[in-house]
Amino acid sequence: MSEEDLASEDSADQQEPAGSSARPVQATAVLEHIARSLVETPDSVRVEVVDGPSHPRLNLYVAQGDMGRIIGKRGRMASAIRIVTRAAAARDGVEIDVEFVD
Repeated sequence: MSEEDLASEDSADQQEPAGSSARPVQATAVLEHIARSLVETPDSVRVEVVDGPSHPRLNLYVAQGDMGRIIGKRGRMASAIRIVTRAAAARDGVEIDVEFVD
């Protein structure tokens, strides 16, 4: 192998830094799946990826009557959703925020 081949191989193995163009594909799918499983009107669930200054933000939109199911008692469900979604984002190599939008 030549030095050029080794250099290109090394650069292909490196993960993209958090501020780069990496997209939270798995995190988006996980968030949408969890939300659809919890709400009464799964067709109203929508996840939007918004680029933030340091990392992407996932905005979750649900029907107005379903927001209480997503937030849960004392915000425990929302906290759990954030934890699981951030773990999925870590597999994508991305750090994210999750926002619940009315």
